Amino acid sequence: MLCAYAASIAPDDPLSGLVVGDRPEPSLADGWTTVAVRAASLNHHDLWSLRGVGLAAGALPMVLGCDAAGVDDAGNEVIVHAVVPGDGWRGDETLDPRRSLLSERHQGTFAERVAVPRGNLVPKPPELSFEQAACLPTAWLTAYRMLFVRGRVLPGMTILVQGASGGVATALITLAAAAGVRVWVTGRTEAKRAAALALGADGAFEPGARLPERVDAVMETTGGATWGHSVRALKPGGTIVISGATTGDASPAELRRIFFLQLSVIGSTMGTREELERLVRFCVDRDVRPLVDTTLPLADARAGFERMLSGELQGKIVFTLP
Repeated sequence: MLCAYAASIAPDDPLSGLVVGDRPEPSLADGWTTVAVRAASLNHHDLWSLRGVGLAAGALPMVLGCDAAGVDDAGNEVIVHAVVPGDGWRGDETLDPRRSLLSERHQGTFAERVAVPRGNLVPKPPELSFEQAACLPTAWLTAYRMLFVRGRVLPGMTILVQGASGGVATALITLAAAAGVRVWVTGRTEAKRAAALALGADGAFEPGARLPERVDAVMETTGGATWGHSVRALKPGGTIVISGATTGDASPAELRRIFFLQLSVIGSTMGTREELERLVRFCVDRDVRPLVDTTLPLADARAGFERMLSGELQGKIVFTLP
């Protein structure tokens, strides 16, 4: 079957290890089933895998991809939840130290068919296309958990989103705006700032800019490049929610400011199956849809990876299958 997979790992040239070609059909463990993939979305996780982050060389070749929507073996339209807990785990699967994502230990979703635990399937409502639904399980679920579960953001609050254009950032803007939250963003270019405003942001600023006032919460996925600004942007008692550090760890840590202003620093990782169900319902009830930057057939997956690597995308990149 046609797949996009990691054949080798190259930290400095990740796309050199990407192959689009044939791989064997998935094998099924007890309690698992097969989903015929109709759409799958690309995440930065897939690029990190090609760099060897979270993917061991001994696991190669590995089909990439965490997110998918498709049709299960009973003919139901479904969305695949990407977090796979360890055997016997009960409760919040994101807290399981043995958890993994599809494409780390188990073959991923950039394939005609993918094997997943039956418990990881969420019904896809007819209001969402396969392409829209495929954007939800990683970037959009990460944003949902950051905002409403870990950050406890409420209508009427003001938040700052560091970054304006990637999958998580556009999800944060769209979800928060739909929930009645005032959203400010930072963006490196005028075009990215304008696009964020079009999505529903109330204000867009250059990175590091002085804000009109301090905010209740900051959504932080960048790390070192924006950390100091994030801490200084918070009002006393405010919260930073961290779900990534694409520019590396932060230094200095701003500890004096954190304790004196009684700031909260909270980590957030992915989301649960139950939260994915809530996110799907939120999107349908509020008529919210993911922003799709580019749609490509899976056979052209390399072009999607190249676009993500360029950093010029606005929203999600989706691969489709007939």
